[in-house]
Amino acid sequence: MKVVDLFAGSGGLSLGFQNVGFTVVAAYDSWPLAIECYKANFKHPIFQLDLSNVSEAVEHISQWNASAIIGGPPCQDFSHAGKRSEGDRARLTMAFAQTISLLKPHLFVMENVDRASKSNVYIKARKIFKKAGYGLTERVLNASKCGVPQVRKRFFCIGLIDAKDDFLGPLLDSSVSDNTLTVQEYLGAELGIDYYYRHPRNYNRRGIFSIHEPAPTVRGVNRPIPKGYVGHPNDPVPVTDSVRPLTTLERARIQTFPTNFVWKGKKTELEQMIGNAVPVKLAEFVASAILSYMQSEEGEQDRVASGGR
Repeated sequence: MKVVDLFAGSGGLSLGFQNVGFTVVAAYDSWPLAIECYKANFKHPIFQLDLSNVSEAVEHISQWNASAIIGGPPCQDFSHAGKRSEGDRARLTMAFAQTISLLKPHLFVMENVDRASKSNVYIKARKIFKKAGYGLTERVLNASKCGVPQVRKRFFCIGLIDAKDDFLGPLLDSSVSDNTLTVQEYLGAELGIDYYYRHPRNYNRRGIFSIHEPAPTVRGVNRPIPKGYVGHPNDPVPVTDSVRPLTTLERARIQTFPTNFVWKGKKTELEQMIGNAVPVKLAEFVASAILSYMQSEEGEQDRVASGGR
């Protein structure tokens, strides 16, 4: 199945789908640095394009005749870390929905932060998907139960043309682990430490974590331990010289990017790129469920009903 990735960033979603066996034929983003990074890791082309310009986007994307379109419209306006307003970036969710409704691929996948599912913008986008004829599976997935050593909750809307709603739900639900994945279980002794610092959003939260638990959400910033940090009652150990923040590349590993992934840019830019990315193993989790469904008898019936697209 040919796939196009919109708002591709550094390529976490692309890599996950590619690893499972989908053929990613093209990608699009507007951030030149992310595009440079993407180019260093994939053989197919990526294009710089303002995806809020729906007519231009549709004209360019249509050349690939893709069966699936995947993407994670920028989510800062929805995020817990932001002001929780629905501004310019939230409009890109509408642009994604309009692009899907005009191109009508057989399948689409939209990823965003968990709270996006309750936004006014998503309610409008959902109506566009339904009017275009898509059956929708909507799930908030905890990445730590989907092969990622990180508590990262993300909303997925997966659409299949002419299918019933929640067509993929049973497969997703049965694949979610009962247990969370710890950093140590995923990386072993790779970090060389037992505890690390992750700067809290406020000092009502702890800042020190153990490798024997899932990591907290990897954000787009990575700060050193401030001199004023005196510890938190829930810290597993006090601040000592052996406790340090994770490095940029270690944070990429928590995001389940492989060790041979090539990163381009300055540290602050890389931190943002890594924090914004879809964890590769989470993308694989969703892609694997889709592939299993497509290969099932019910999936074959949906394919035939939609004209074999």
